[in-house]
Amino acid sequence: MSKPSIAIYPGSFDPITLGHLDIMERVSKLFDKLIVGIGINLEKAYMFTPEERMEMIRLSTRHIPNLEIRTFTGFAVRFVEECGANIMIRGVRPITDIPAELTMMMANRRLSHKVETLFMIADGELAHVSSSLIKQIANLATHKEFRKFLPEVVIPFVEERIRAG
Repeated sequence: MSKPSIAIYPGSFDPITLGHLDIMERVSKLFDKLIVGIGINLEKAYMFTPEERMEMIRLSTRHIPNLEIRTFTGFAVRFVEECGANIMIRGVRPITDIPAELTMMMANRRLSHKVETLFMIADGELAHVSSSLIKQIANLATHKEFRKFLPEVVIPFVEERIRAG
């Protein structure tokens, strides 16, 4: 009997975008279990709390039965090991992310020779979408425009945060 395959997809997901969701859906079909790790960096300013980010991911991924959501602090590579896995998933946008992700992958290999990083290239239509982009357009975008970037269930969270100031 082979051991179950587990992949870990760490990130800040502040908020989860259609690009993140696309990666989660695709990876969940390749592994027995996908654990989404919400990173918590106490020195970073987030738009949403870890609990809010967890709720947005939970609502967005209800249709993915083999997905689990956890939070973590510290190195993502350590979180992968703590989850009993050896595969870390990184979603990359072809033009902007590859140099930084390659640097991070090499650093992670120094921290743990047991963990391999698998890159998932963002879907062509979603290659420009990022949480940073959402924060940049948040004050200007309409509900209809947000649909091009965010899962429908996430839009009310973003709209409420904008109204709250």
